[in-house]
Amino acid sequence: MNEQDFEQRWIASLKKFEEKFDQPLDLQAILFLIGVNELGQGPRKLSKDQKIDVMHIAVCHLLVPYGYYEYTGLDKDGWPHYTRNERLPRLEAWAQENLMKEAIINYSEEW
Repeated sequence: MNEQDFEQRWIASLKKFEEKFDQPLDLQAILFLIGVNELGQGPRKLSKDQKIDVMHIAVCHLLVPYGYYEYTGLDKDGWPHYTRNERLPRLEAWAQENLMKEAIINYSEEW
């Protein structure tokens, strides 16, 4: 996918999230929302550590199709767990961001 197509698909995905949640969102907010969705426990109060865990759930879930993680099931509290299959390559910050954006694009196109 060329850079222009990528940017257009990212903007479309971003708009989809912003329309659904009726507010402007950035990459971190979208990761949090995906994590809450994948946690599947509905709205509830989360501690600071749990919020970080929710974002980790999002990252793991988004990287499953790339082979970096595998879903292993829920723990006794209903939190999803993943096993790392492969180390992520060392990427510069912009490349990490683009990988997450690409994964979010794919995620958003599935719903």
